[in-house]
Amino acid sequence: MNKKHNFSAGPSILPQEVFRQAADAVLDFNGSGLSILEVSHRSKDFVAVMEEARALSLDLMGLTGQGYQALFLQGGASMEFLRIPYNFMGMQGKAAYLDTGTWAAAAIKEAKVFGHTEIIASSKESNYNFIPKDYTIPADADYFHCTSNNTIFGTQMKSFPDSPVPMVCDMSSDIFSRQIDFSKFDLIYAGAQKNMGPAGVTLVVVKEDALGETGRKIPSILDYKQHIDKESMYNTPSVFAVYTSLLTLRWLNENGGIGAMEQRNNAKAELLYNEIDRNPLFTGTAATEDRSLMNATFVLNDIAHTENFDKMWKEAGISGLTGHRSVGGYRASMYNAMPIESVQVLVDVMKRLEITG
Repeated sequence: MNKKHNFSAGPSILPQEVFRQAADAVLDFNGSGLSILEVSHRSKDFVAVMEEARALSLDLMGLTGQGYQALFLQGGASMEFLRIPYNFMGMQGKAAYLDTGTWAAAAIKEAKVFGHTEIIASSKESNYNFIPKDYTIPADADYFHCTSNNTIFGTQMKSFPDSPVPMVCDMSSDIFSRQIDFSKFDLIYAGAQKNMGPAGVTLVVVKEDALGETGRKIPSILDYKQHIDKESMYNTPSVFAVYTSLLTLRWLNENGGIGAMEQRNNAKAELLYNEIDRNPLFTGTAATEDRSLMNATFVLNDIAHTENFDKMWKEAGISGLTGHRSVGGYRASMYNAMPIESVQVLVDVMKRLEITG
């Protein structure tokens, strides 16, 4: 079977060697005679996996020894929409949110359950096609929340503010893809299924001394301190998802770390955006200065070409190019494991469409 060029927004492409290693572990994990799917999460071999995954996450971010803890939790980023106000919003407090897309709006919805939630800037009226930049973070907020990359609308924060209050960021779709000063954040969270591993686990990196300040009684499963105390084993973790995430983190580390990934991602994005801008049949939907390195969104200028274009990219072995159902058009997700050769295949199809019409 020929491998597809997978541009899906998630669950998404992972390195081929990670697929092979994970497949081997499904049959026999570490020569134990047991599958990774059946091994006890309390076994010595899996405890070592969890410890390495947590440590390597911090090391790749440059946060080792700086008071942060890495956790692998369940419930997706959507669970963190709830867990964050539980752990950061005071009983009579308020939170400040930047509204840049569908998932930011979902996080705001959950925060409103807990208390006053102020949307300090939004691009909703422009269909989220840009990142707001002129805003002030209120100094009396308990925390400020932003979303670094917006998969549906193809926008990405290129810089982050110096926040006067704890800063929290959803990095689900661009974690480990570019160099950032991660120490600016008090909490970072990311669903694994876009750039780090399979669906079923969420990485949370939290500054430990930022916790315990709300005066709120927190249910144990929602309390970050409980998960830290139990070393990410408060309840049975997603064993396979954590293991496959570790394999991906190892791959990233062995291939030059975040800096090398950023160079690769810049090259892929430049290749595709240059064609979108050059080709008269296509238009990008995100503001140029805010275009995502991870998710390029674009449309055909004449829908009469839709049937032909769709046929061409599918015949070229491309998968997952259709835009999100809420916005339509096309979306090419180019996560860390996406080779530039796959992006070139898409660009070649776009060029052929221009010639053939």
